[in-house]
Amino acid sequence: MITFKKTEQATMAGAMAVLICAPEFSLAQDSNGGAGGNVQVLSTIVVEGGQTTSANGGSNNAADMKGYVARSTGTGSKSTAPIQEIPQSVSVISRQEMDDQGAQTTDEALRYTAGVYTQPFGPDSDTNWFYIRGFQGTQTGAYLDGLQLFGFGFGAFYVDSFNLDRIDVLRGPASVLYGGSNPGGIVNYISKKPTGERLRYLEAGINDAGTAYVGFDIGDTYQDIYDFRVSGRLQGGDGYFDFQEGTRGSVSPSFTWRPNQDTSLTLLTNATIIDEVHGAASFLPFVGTVERASFGNIRRDANYTEPDLDKYLRRQFSVGYEFEHSFENNWTVRQNARYGYSDLHEFNLYPFGYAGFSPTPDISDPEFSRIVFEHDTTINNVLVDTQFAGQVETGAIAHNLLVGTDYNFINLDQVQASAIGSTISVTDPQYGAAQPVPVPYIDQTIEQHRIGVYLQDRMNFGDGWTATLNGRYDYVDTRAVGIPENNGSDHALSGRAGLAYTFDNGITPYASAATFFNPLIGSSSRVDFYEPETGVQYEAGLKYQPVWLDGLFTLAYFDITRQNVVSGSFGAETQIGEVRSRGVEFEARANVTEDLNLIAAVTVYDLEITKDADASLVGNTPNTVPEQFASLWANYTVPEEFGFLEGVSLGGGIRYQGESWVDNANTAKVPSATLFDAKVGYKKENWGVDLNVTNIADKRYVASCTSVYACSYGEGRSFKLRAYAKW
Repeated sequence: MITFKKTEQATMAGAMAVLICAPEFSLAQDSNGGAGGNVQVLSTIVVEGGQTTSANGGSNNAADMKGYVARSTGTGSKSTAPIQEIPQSVSVISRQEMDDQGAQTTDEALRYTAGVYTQPFGPDSDTNWFYIRGFQGTQTGAYLDGLQLFGFGFGAFYVDSFNLDRIDVLRGPASVLYGGSNPGGIVNYISKKPTGERLRYLEAGINDAGTAYVGFDIGDTYQDIYDFRVSGRLQGGDGYFDFQEGTRGSVSPSFTWRPNQDTSLTLLTNATIIDEVHGAASFLPFVGTVERASFGNIRRDANYTEPDLDKYLRRQFSVGYEFEHSFENNWTVRQNARYGYSDLHEFNLYPFGYAGFSPTPDISDPEFSRIVFEHDTTINNVLVDTQFAGQVETGAIAHNLLVGTDYNFINLDQVQASAIGSTISVTDPQYGAAQPVPVPYIDQTIEQHRIGVYLQDRMNFGDGWTATLNGRYDYVDTRAVGIPENNGSDHALSGRAGLAYTFDNGITPYASAATFFNPLIGSSSRVDFYEPETGVQYEAGLKYQPVWLDGLFTLAYFDITRQNVVSGSFGAETQIGEVRSRGVEFEARANVTEDLNLIAAVTVYDLEITKDADASLVGNTPNTVPEQFASLWANYTVPEEFGFLEGVSLGGGIRYQGESWVDNANTAKVPSATLFDAKVGYKKENWGVDLNVTNIADKRYVASCTSVYACSYGEGRSFKLRAYAKW
C-alpha cells in the first residue's frame, strides 16, 4: 500500500523529522483529503420498455444515453434534468466508453474527462485516485448512486467498475445538494440495476502481466412487476511489479419491485473481497526517477517491500435501497439509503529516501531507507436521503421543486503504526531481513453525525430560460476518542444560484455562483476540532447541443476559493490555509455517426496558495496536479457495407499532462508527458473480442511528486485482452 500519497498537506521532510525524533509517530498520514428550455415534469415516473427514470442515478432509459453522449443526468440536480439546464459543468461516461477504452478501474475510466486528473500515484490497485479542478476528491468526492462513499486516512470503500452502468462527473461545489463534499466536484458512480429486460452477459479477460478475470451480468423480469440483476467479477494473478499478486472478487445483486407505474423499490447490495501483495511505483525519490541518479534510474517494476510480510486484505459489504412513489397531484417522494461496512488491514514496507533518509544517493550502489507501516481500519456508515419533488406553476414560470433532508453517520475505528525498517539495495535488493514491530501512533474511534436540509427550485420560463436556486443548512458533530482526541460541532448555510438560456440552435450560455461546506476529520492532537472547509465558486460557460449532430460541447470558466485548508507537517497542522483554483475547461462528446464516436478535452488551471502558516508558500502552486492537461479519443466500427470487415473496430487516444511541482515550495518540477492508447476489436452478432494497449510507446514518466522523497511512476505499456458474449 502506498501511504504518503494519502497526504496532501503534510510534507515528507516534516513527517520524517517527527519519526526520527519520536519513532511512535508515522510518516504516513492523511489530510482529508432532451433539448433545453422545455419544462421538465419531475413528479412522475416515466416508464418506457419497462425502464424507470431514476432521480439519483440519472436514467436507465437508453434514450437518455446513446454512445458517448448523454442528454440528461440526475447528478447535477438530484432530479433527472437536461444537462443544458444544470448551471455547472457535467460529464457522463457511458458503459460503452469504458469498454471501448478498456478501462478496468474507475480511475482509468476518467482519464479522458475534462477537469479530472487521475492516477496521480500511478496504477494503484486498491484506490481509485482522482483530482477535480485541482482538488483531491478521492475521499470526499466519491459517490455511489447519489450517496457518499466515505473515506478517511487509510479507510475507504472500493468500487469495482465492472458493476457500473455509467459515471457522472459534476464539476464544482456540490454540497448544496449532497452535503460535505470535495469543492472541486464529485464523481457519482451509477450501479447496474434491473432494466425490466432479460440479460445474459459473460466476459473474460487477461493482461500481459498475468492477471485474468471473469465477469458476469445476469438479469430478468417476471410479470413486469419483479426484476432482478446480479453482476460481478472474479480476478486474480500477477501484477506489473515484483512480487505483486492477489485475488479479488465483487458481486452486486439488485432487485426491483414495481407493483404499479407509480411505485418502485430497488434493493442494492454488494460484497467485495481483496487479498493481495502490494504493488509499487510510488514513494520513490526525485533523484532516481525524475532526475537521473549516479546509478541510473530506479526500475519501474521494482518493489521494495518485504514479500513475505506484505499484506492487503479488504472485506467490504453494503446494502441499501431506492424507493420512489408518485402521487396523483404530480408530487413524488423518494428515499435512498445505504449501510456500508469496510474492514481493511494492511502491512508493508516502502522507501523513504536513500540511506540516512537522504534525498540523494552519495554512492553508485546506494541503499534505500524503509518505513514499516501497518494499519487496521473498520468503517460503519449509514446514509439516508429523503426527497419530495414536484412541479407548480406561478403565472408563466414552471417551478420544478425539490425539498429534502439527508443524514450521514460515520463510525471509524483505526489503528496506524510505523517503525524504521532495514535498508535495502536499490539496484540489487535482497529480501528477508527481520523487521521491527510497528508502534501505534494513532489509535482512535471517530463518530461523526451529519444532517442537512435542502431546497431547490429549478424554474423554466420565457421559452428558453432556466433559473436554479438552492439553499441548504448543515449541522455536523464529531467525537474522536483515543489517541488523539478531537471533539466539536459546527453548522453552516450554503447556496447556489444559476441562470441559463437555451437558444433554438442548441447553444446555452449559463452562469452560477455556489458556496460550500465540507466537514473534516483529523488525526492531530494539536487541533481540538477541525472546522469544516468553506468557500465559494463562480462559474460561467457555454453548452452546445447542436441540432445537426448528436453531440454535447461544453466550455466553462471557474474560480474557486477554498478556505480552512489543513496545512503543515504531520503533528503540527493548522487550518489557516487557503487555495484558489481558477481555470478553463473544454469538452466535446459526439456520436459523429452511428459508427464513429469522439471525445476531446482540454483543461487549463491557475492554482495558487493564497494563505498558509508558512508565509513563504503564499503565491506558490500546490504540488501533484498539473495545470494543463488534454486528451482526444476516437472509436470507429466498420459498418455493414464494407463486407467482410463489418464489425471490426479501431480506437485510439492521446493523453497529455503538463508539468507539475514537486512540492509546495516549488523547488523543482515534474516534466510533462504525452501518452498514446489504442484499441482493435471485432464484434459479430452477440459476441466480440477487444485488445487495448495503454501507453503504446511504453513511455517512462513520473505521474507526480508530493515531495523530493515521494515520486510516482506512471503506468507503463499494458495489453488488455477481453472476450464477451451475450444471449
